[in-house]
Amino acid sequence: MPPPSPREIERAFHVTEVRTEGDRVYYFGHALVEEGLARALSTTFERAGYEISHVERAGEDVVVARPQTTDDGGLPWTHLLLFVLTIGSTLVAGSYWFYVDPVQEPGQIWRGWPFSVGIMTVLGIHELGHYAMTRRHGVDATLPYFIPVPTLIGTMGAVIRMKGRMPDRRALFDIGVAGPIAGIVATVVVTVIGLHLDPVTAPASLANAENTQEIAIGFPPLLQFLAWLTGQPLYFEDPARTVHPLVIAGWVGMFVTFLNLIPVGQLDGGHVVRSLAPAYQQAISVAIPPILYGLASYLLVVRNVAPRNVLLWVIWGTIALGLAVLGPATPMDDDTELDRKRRLVGIATFVVGLSCFAPVPIAIVS
Repeated sequence: MPPPSPREIERAFHVTEVRTEGDRVYYFGHALVEEGLARALSTTFERAGYEISHVERAGEDVVVARPQTTDDGGLPWTHLLLFVLTIGSTLVAGSYWFYVDPVQEPGQIWRGWPFSVGIMTVLGIHELGHYAMTRRHGVDATLPYFIPVPTLIGTMGAVIRMKGRMPDRRALFDIGVAGPIAGIVATVVVTVIGLHLDPVTAPASLANAENTQEIAIGFPPLLQFLAWLTGQPLYFEDPARTVHPLVIAGWVGMFVTFLNLIPVGQLDGGHVVRSLAPAYQQAISVAIPPILYGLASYLLVVRNVAPRNVLLWVIWGTIALGLAVLGPATPMDDDTELDRKRRLVGIATFVVGLSCFAPVPIAIVS
């Protein structure tokens, strides 16, 4: 479709000149709104199939419109393939939590389905929270990419890729905070259901085997609170008994929530801090890697935790360092202030994120 005419946007932008260079259209003029010009115009341009950015040059406002990137309207095969592979990898991981060896008993892999459903639900709702807000604010984004990995939890999470720029700080905040909020609600539901299910017991042959390794889960405060609230146990006198694997799926959801809310780079926490306090964002990003390295050192030296069980924080300290170097997302309109409601929601989200933290989330103890 042709780009919007000056008359179509005259209520928000007085256009003095229009230039076309290649596939881009430049509108020169003066904004008629005090703030959020890009946001005010985004709906009109999106309907015509364009995404926009707003810059100022020599005291004049310039709106740059370029065609939106679109797919071919076919099935999203990459997304579907990764989704199916992640279901498979989480089924395998879930079967282990039910004390089934998928290598020796491949026909019993299906028994891991509660764990798989729990994790896929939590991760999917987290990413759909982001996706819904990108649609609301007119930011072009992909469907979730699930990441299958052969580990104890079967996945490295899921991500969406945003192809359009953030129109303003409010959009950046809403998109950043929506995932953790949606994900933690799903996590609480999954965890509460899991707490009411019967615990599982390791077979005697496995519990007494010489090469058996015991895995210890560090339950974060939020999970302990839910166990207290529901009156369900997390620990048992019999060391061979453990909570239902659906509780482990809830634990994964809390762990993922905490990691995503680390306030650095383009993680969810980085988006929220960048929108809440842009003046302090860089200082906070610089401080995060030393904090994570310091946590690993404290656990290793003071708490005498085995090196293999603190390596996680060394890895995430390095990831945080790389994200800090890459920098945060920058909205087109960086002058828009957040209202009081958003600020309170942002603070509350970080508080909930901290309640998902466990110093040693998972440890091999024997």
